[in-house]
Amino acid sequence: MFSGIIMNVGEIVAYNKSESILSIKCSIKKINLGDSISCSGVCLTIARIKNNIVDFNISSETKNKTNLMYLNVGDSINLEKSLKVGDEINGHFVFGHVDGLSKILSIKHLEDSKVIEFIAEENIIKYLSPKCSVALDGISLTVNNVSEAKFNVSIIPYTWENTSLKKIKEGDFLNTEVDMLARYVFKALKK
Repeated sequence: MFSGIIMNVGEIVAYNKSESILSIKCSIKKINLGDSISCSGVCLTIARIKNNIVDFNISSETKNKTNLMYLNVGDSINLEKSLKVGDEINGHFVFGHVDGLSKILSIKHLEDSKVIEFIAEENIIKYLSPKCSVALDGISLTVNNVSEAKFNVSIIPYTWENTSLKKIKEGDFLNTEVDMLARYVFKALKK
């Protein structure tokens, strides 16, 4: 489990797509084989550590459901070590189980923030409402508005500069995980 507060941005140094091995240069301290790391919102297990390069095996399901299939050597990737019991949670509970992809429609630059508008599939939109939590590429964010198949979020300068968001552009896809509480409430109300 994660909080969606990104403290490390890694760099992809190798991606063997035929063998499904993703290698990331990272500065996270005190990691071990078998640890879970959120890689742009995708919970992956460390398969190998050599110096500051960490390898992850990528399953077919993960490749098909996430934006990892679009990544290339040199790309930035948000990294978060899993929470320990007693850790402070500044974001919201993020599980690293991506629900789907949201496509960036526009990035508006305001004086004090940026507003990013997305289009998403119905299986994501149905769980969103204004002021709910959502994880985009592993970042805990608050939804501003929701309309039909679109939603938007505001990004403060600190988040923009200290995550992979500073390299996004219109047309990019971000891993999207809806808030687990919203999912459970939705399911309970349907019954």
